[in-house]
Amino acid sequence: MARAKKKKYIYFFGEGKAEGTGEMKDLLGGKGAGLAEMTNAGIPVPPGFTITTEVCRYYYQNNKKLPEDFDEELKKYLKKLEKVTGKKFGDPKNPLLVSVRSGAKYSMPGMMDTILNLGLNDESVKGLAESTQNERFAYDAYRRFIQMFGNVVMGIDKNEFEKILEEKKKEKGVHYDADLDAESLKEIVEKFKKIYKEKTGEDFPQDPMFQLKKAINAVFESWNNPRAITYRKLNKIPDDLGTAVNIVTMVFGNMGNDSGTGVGFTRNPSTGEKEFYGEYLTNAQGEDVVAGIRTPKPISELEKEMPEVYKQLKEITEKLEKHYRDVQDFEFTIERGKLYMLQTRTGKRTPLAAVKIAVDMVKEGLITKEEAIMRVEPSQIDQLLHPIIDPKAKVEPVAKGLPASPGAVSGKIVFTADKAEKLGKTEPVILVREETSPDDIHGMAVAKGILTSRGGMTSHAAVVARGMGKPCVVGCGEIQIDEEKGIMKIKDKELKEGDWITIDGGTGNVIIGQVPTIEAGITGEFKILMEWVDEFRKLGVRANADIPRDAKKAREFGAEGIGLCRTEHMFFAPERLPFVIEMIMAKTEEERRKALDKLLPFQKEDFIGLFREMEGYPVIIRTLDPPLHEFLPKREELMVEIALMKERGEDPEKIKEKEKILERVEQLHEFNPMLGHRGCRLGITYPEITEMQVRAIMEAACELAKEGKTVIPEIMIPLVGNVEEFKHQKEIVVRVAEKVMAEYGIKIKYMVGTMIEVPRAALTADEIAKEADFFSFGTNDLTQMTLGFSRDDVGKFLFYYLEKKILKDDPFMTLDQEGVGQLIKIGIEKGKKANPNLEVGICGEHGGDPESVKFCHRVGMNYVSCSPYRIPIAKLAAAQAAIEERLKIEYTSK
Repeated sequence: MARAKKKKYIYFFGEGKAEGTGEMKDLLGGKGAGLAEMTNAGIPVPPGFTITTEVCRYYYQNNKKLPEDFDEELKKYLKKLEKVTGKKFGDPKNPLLVSVRSGAKYSMPGMMDTILNLGLNDESVKGLAESTQNERFAYDAYRRFIQMFGNVVMGIDKNEFEKILEEKKKEKGVHYDADLDAESLKEIVEKFKKIYKEKTGEDFPQDPMFQLKKAINAVFESWNNPRAITYRKLNKIPDDLGTAVNIVTMVFGNMGNDSGTGVGFTRNPSTGEKEFYGEYLTNAQGEDVVAGIRTPKPISELEKEMPEVYKQLKEITEKLEKHYRDVQDFEFTIERGKLYMLQTRTGKRTPLAAVKIAVDMVKEGLITKEEAIMRVEPSQIDQLLHPIIDPKAKVEPVAKGLPASPGAVSGKIVFTADKAEKLGKTEPVILVREETSPDDIHGMAVAKGILTSRGGMTSHAAVVARGMGKPCVVGCGEIQIDEEKGIMKIKDKELKEGDWITIDGGTGNVIIGQVPTIEAGITGEFKILMEWVDEFRKLGVRANADIPRDAKKAREFGAEGIGLCRTEHMFFAPERLPFVIEMIMAKTEEERRKALDKLLPFQKEDFIGLFREMEGYPVIIRTLDPPLHEFLPKREELMVEIALMKERGEDPEKIKEKEKILERVEQLHEFNPMLGHRGCRLGITYPEITEMQVRAIMEAACELAKEGKTVIPEIMIPLVGNVEEFKHQKEIVVRVAEKVMAEYGIKIKYMVGTMIEVPRAALTADEIAKEADFFSFGTNDLTQMTLGFSRDDVGKFLFYYLEKKILKDDPFMTLDQEGVGQLIKIGIEKGKKANPNLEVGICGEHGGDPESVKFCHRVGMNYVSCSPYRIPIAKLAAAQAAIEERLKIEYTSK
């Protein structure tokens, strides 16, 4: 009987040849696949091997145990690495030292843990000092290893180690770690080992194999640390992918001034400019650059310090960008004048940079227009519409840092991530730190902006803020933070927690106080990309807009009409509310009509404004939807007000008026207003309301048509669940519309349709479609009624549903395709079968959610409608859906 093929857990790379390839991201993770690809391309990469993501998944599926035959394979690959490097793992004279790094399929910067210099112990550190003739370097490497191993593997707070380091620097009167001599570092090593024993109850491990196994387990454990879980949640990365582990031979950037380490991008990740971009430090190890302990030097200075290395680095990274056809984020180390590439991966970039790079790469012939469209995340477009400081505002920057992520924002100062998370839910906050660490992710997610006093353009704060699309200024050395006292100083000014500041992530400026900002527009490369988007999308995009100002903004963003105008929003204006209250308080139809007559000119004026802004495009106007009590004062507030008026002995007539309103509020009170007297039910019980609204719409349309304007009104009846309800309201609409057109002596094409938001309407869509000209799916209410969730109350428990994975997404943000989506499909299929000319769209919040937009494309809608600022997002998602559909068809036909 043939033996089952042994599972392969490890893939080697080194000496110009790798067992894996760049295509194997699922198995080797992004970092491992990049190392394999670079090795195969002949790029100088330190040899090593990658433990696959399958081992991580096995670890979690088998009670945190590794496969039985894993040890055997690990030893085999260590021997191979020893042979390639000529060094021995655990050898006291010539030790093989390795780094242990995580590397998931998707880049998760700062989310996973790394250990450097593994393999050192009390004996091999002497061998390293001897073989390199550099005692200072050897003990620097050892103290770093103890600190990382203690923190990452054993969970000792890194500040325990930092305190010892800071004390020693103070004692020696030096500013940087690099200025400590060998004797100082030896003393630090002893103190670090003492801390290790105090905190763990055991001596620092001297067996390199034990160190390695513990480190591998720690990387697997870090896949599920709180910050990694938070990052995955924020970026919608599945939890079951697992991480690979990369074991790479150490190369040292801290061997003197002919050594160094750096990170960079093949283009500017903040602006998208085609420039060699990055930072480095001489005589340093990798974590020094991103940790922000020393402010790094721009990569351009490397050309002066090490011209040959700079030239080689530039050639390699240009080659990598052409090979991957995308911006590369790379890490490198220079050991005694020799360059090694430690990583290449697709570079994270700001939304501004994403658009510029995509458009530029099409112009350079590197990618196609379709690829450019697919490269930009719809959510990034949202961030592109961030405000900038109003050029007319007089601002006096008090400090300047590095512009790490664009956008201008004002907020209250907070000094900790916990405070940011707490206060940021109710007011705008700016997280101010010396430097951020992955542990701050929860506060960064809530803060409006981030400001740090240390760190460079590739520091944790910069990378994470760019990924989140938040304004960020880093390396602002002029600010001094005293977290304990809750104050920060900028030169001679002192600010405390809660004070307002403004940061401009486009310039790096820091300004005291609030500063007026203006919204960004669609210009430059953004405009070009959106023109390409329009070439490929099939789905129309309209706006939800209630006032002319919103309609104007919607047109600027490319809206092709209004998909929802909520007329009730017009009723809340102070000059109109008294007439609305008069209408509600009316005892007879005659009194109600009188009040409605007073409202009619206001409504008509609103519609004239909307039609003007949307000339030539359809405008869907929904008749009154909310229950009438929403326009009256709250019951409890009225009771308190009346009691106080009586206590103060106010005018009895005024008290009587208030009591009448209270009486009406009591009459209108409902136990479940969501399912109560609202929508078409109002129009059925008070047909005069529908009549007034239709008259206002049609008079506005006729007046503009007489001016020669093209007006396309579409009148929408809300909350229909039964075709008879629709027929009742449609009869009123047609009767009044025909009458108004006869009065004006003009004919206008108009449509009468309904909002499908009651499940019964979707199930009986064939009956309704025989009467209706269009359907618009009101997915906010359809979601509430289908899931039985009250949108106002669901917040109390939705968090648990998402955390326990009962629901994948918030159903009010991203459409529930399996449930609500099925009703939509039924509604469209039945509706179009009964009425082939039926126009179908969506006007709930989901109209601006990328995943929901793609669903709308797949089920054959004509358009989506969303808030003005989400129009470019919806357009991009629609284009991507069309491209994905075409690629799928091409793939299946092959």
